[in-house]
Amino acid sequence: MIDKIFLDSNLWIYLYAKNPLEKSQQVAEIIKNNSSSLLVSTQVLGELFHVLTRKKFTSKTDAITIISDIVNTFPIQAINTTEVIKALEINAKYNYSYWDSLIIATALLSECSVSAFNLIKL
Repeated sequence: MIDKIFLDSNLWIYLYAKNPLEKSQQVAEIIKNNSSSLLVSTQVLGELFHVLTRKKFTSKTDAITIISDIVNTFPIQAINTTEVIKALEINAKYNYSYWDSLIIATALLSECSVSAFNLIKL
């Protein structure tokens, strides 16, 4: 069985913002080497769109194309009430922000064996 891998929003942002370029290249390599194992959440898609357009890394039209490409390439995990409740429990226990807790909850409930929040070797 192939382990599922969940990449946090910041890694997708590095990839598409290409800033800094070295991090973008590292993430591209991670995705290339693990493409059949990646899982993306709807939260990550929203955060990616928000940062790419708010910080003017790309236009909204181009950001929509990027998000569409991700949606058409990788499995997408929608956020539902189960993830929300788990996120609240994580927040209460570990005092992470709600949004970080939601990322963690989604990765856990999706049975991802690797959750990458920073640039690490997978």
